[in-house]
Amino acid sequence: MNILVLGGDGHLGWPTALYLSRRGRHVGVVDNSARRGYDLEMGVHTLVPIVDLQHRVRRWSEVSGDAIDVFVGDLTDAAFVNGTLASFRPDAVVHFAEQRAAPYSMIDRQHAVYTQVDNVVGTRNLLYAIAEHDRDVHLVKLGTLGEYGTPDIDIEEGYLEITHRGRTDILAYPKQPGSFYHLSKVHDSHNIMFACRIWGIRATDLNQGIVYGHETEETALHPDLATRFDYDSVSGTALDRFCVQAVTGHPLTVYGSGGQTRGVLNILDTPACVELGVLHPADRGEFRVFNRFTGSFSVAQLAEMVAAGHRGPVTIEHSPDPRVEKEEHYYRAAHTELLALGLVPHLLTPTVVRSLLAVCERHKENADVDAILPTVQWRETSSTLATSGGPVRGTVAAAEVG
Repeated sequence: MNILVLGGDGHLGWPTALYLSRRGRHVGVVDNSARRGYDLEMGVHTLVPIVDLQHRVRRWSEVSGDAIDVFVGDLTDAAFVNGTLASFRPDAVVHFAEQRAAPYSMIDRQHAVYTQVDNVVGTRNLLYAIAEHDRDVHLVKLGTLGEYGTPDIDIEEGYLEITHRGRTDILAYPKQPGSFYHLSKVHDSHNIMFACRIWGIRATDLNQGIVYGHETEETALHPDLATRFDYDSVSGTALDRFCVQAVTGHPLTVYGSGGQTRGVLNILDTPACVELGVLHPADRGEFRVFNRFTGSFSVAQLAEMVAAGHRGPVTIEHSPDPRVEKEEHYYRAAHTELLALGLVPHLLTPTVVRSLLAVCERHKENADVDAILPTVQWRETSSTLATSGGPVRGTVAAAEVG
């Protein structure tokens, strides 16, 4: 099976490529280091050092004996996308390749426009390429639970049965995205659904929760295979930020009341979910949606788990929420489809939190604690955040949900 992983140099794309390669798939990786460029723009860096993509791929070949093909190019370049699919001839395309940070998309107008052009145009080019080259190719797309927002009803997996004035239909679940990034993912979902309907292609949208954890069986085989660990306020998730704050002796900064509740997923389950989607493809013309998470926690609960897991003293502080979101809300989302396909989840436990703290402890000399405090304000139309001149015009932005 030929599997093309778009955004394969990223936090989740890289371990997914290794996971699939180790299980006998012929893997191709598409990227151009745009994600690394965002670090340069923001003046931040991954806590755990990573080597360049070509070095990574060579090391993987030495360690495993398996080769990974590398394609450098831009999804917004239709000729590149068409040429890559024609050359590699994938059976499945795993699409991680988007600007994935909500705060990045909210910095100012330029970053909002960049995010939506990069994400929406790139995905649309991919849909055309699949339709023109081979409509049996299965698209497995990284979506986000953030598309749904926090409605005061249960969240279903992509669709909702509606009865209105005596008539009933099954419609796409209403979307309440919380940033221009999340809006781009909604646009993607609508474009993919439309393409499946008119061209008969097949697609699975994996609406993923917040990913925690750092190592997989494959990335642990050699330091050069490590994936990135983001902890800054633009790209880092709450749990990772709290762990770095704890090991560096700083208070854990909870936005607002801390009642914001989200679905979470262990990094070990990300490639497993992708593989399940690949091995059980959608039907021709079907746009299938799986909610990909294995537990739900509030931000305050995550802070308390880190405080309990750290061996030293830890304080928790509440700061004004830079985002526009409900700080206390109902949250119950369905996530049964992947479990039905055989997913055996790795849950968030005190042991897992302690392992994350251990990673942060080993690399704490790399931490820039000033980068953790929020600098992007949702309520403003511009930001005082200093950049090196705006978004990096990348090719494939190695991406994952944040």
